[in-house]
Amino acid sequence: MFNFDEANKKSKEAMDGMLKSYSEIAKGFQAIATETTDYSKKSFQEMAGFVEALASTRSVEAVFELQTKYVKSAYEGFVAESAKITDMYADLAKTAYKPYETPVAKSTAVVAAKNAA
Repeated sequence: MFNFDEANKKSKEAMDGMLKSYSEIAKGFQAIATETTDYSKKSFQEMAGFVEALASTRSVEAVFELQTKYVKSAYEGFVAESAKITDMYADLAKTAYKPYETPVAKSTAVVAAKNAA
């Protein structure tokens, strides 16, 4: 038979876990926003430097060389930053799921036990 007290207790445990992890999740989003902002600033500064160097270039060969170096650098920076942000989101997802690990494991064990019987 369904036990309301037990269900209430489980619900309270889940809610307490969620509230405890809320600040960690908020910190994770803040870290991602800070990292994205820092990368945007850095990228803009590099672009400004490139445009300045491009304006002072006198030959077509030097323009192509400068452009090639800039595109390669920008691409490598973007790929590295994307990997870093992806890792930060993965860590955030793990943090968000952490309060639910124990209740889900318990529920799964109960269902498995009932199915085995």
